[in-house]
Amino acid sequence: MHGLATDDSDYALSDRDFELIAGIARDQAGIVIRAHKSAMIRGRLMRRLRALQLRSVAEYCELLRSPDGGRELPSLLNVLTTNHTAFFRERHHLDHLRSDALPETYSRALKHNSRVRIWSSASSTGEEPYSIAAMVHASQPPKSLDLRILATDIDTDVLDRAERAEYSREVVERAPADLKPLLQIEPTGSSDMVRVGAALRRHLTFRQLNLVQEWPMRGPFDIMFCRNVMIYFDGPTKKSIVDRGADLLRPGGWLYLGHSESLSPPHPAFELIGRTIYRRR
Repeated sequence: MHGLATDDSDYALSDRDFELIAGIARDQAGIVIRAHKSAMIRGRLMRRLRALQLRSVAEYCELLRSPDGGRELPSLLNVLTTNHTAFFRERHHLDHLRSDALPETYSRALKHNSRVRIWSSASSTGEEPYSIAAMVHASQPPKSLDLRILATDIDTDVLDRAERAEYSREVVERAPADLKPLLQIEPTGSSDMVRVGAALRRHLTFRQLNLVQEWPMRGPFDIMFCRNVMIYFDGPTKKSIVDRGADLLRPGGWLYLGHSESLSPPHPAFELIGRTIYRRR
């Protein structure tokens, strides 16, 4: 293997190589990368150059074009996907979950099959599903319920971190003061790291899932979080994901989208009932 060079030209992303990366992102993950994002993509690729001890972006792209390129695709997708998240992000969703969606879901489940299923479809490093679990635990679900939260993401690296449930104290301190105790934080043996409480962790199952490929889940789900992921897809891909989500969400179930997302044009299966909160008709 070769050491990394220091010439900036080695880090250039040619139009041909950008088209390769953008094509892989589109075909493999449904992610649309515009030309003005070239510098950002080049910066993301540097992580793979360092890991593989390659000398240039061009050399990395030649690896992708080679017969061995398929083995690199999961790692490439991991560096291309954005993982900005926080505990109790977009709080109005979590407040609605606790005050409206969960009590109604519990009541329905007790009358029917005692089964409650919640899906965090772009769970990143875990702050979203643990925030959901915190609200579930705080709502004191009846012990007779079979309640599970499925947390999925395309990025295997962030899923590994999420499953460990360990976070820096700084990340936890940024959570709203009144909600932070709901995380039931435990020590880890490190002065800098803490862990989300066991009572929350037991609700969760983590799985790798690419939203544009086959979904193995059969549902039905009662509640879906699909936040801050639609913004990366083109129109037909968004419609396909919403259609498939509608098929897996029981009538009367809830769908939460990100703050900058909407079902536009309106989807016949969903009714807007609050700020980026939808209900399955």
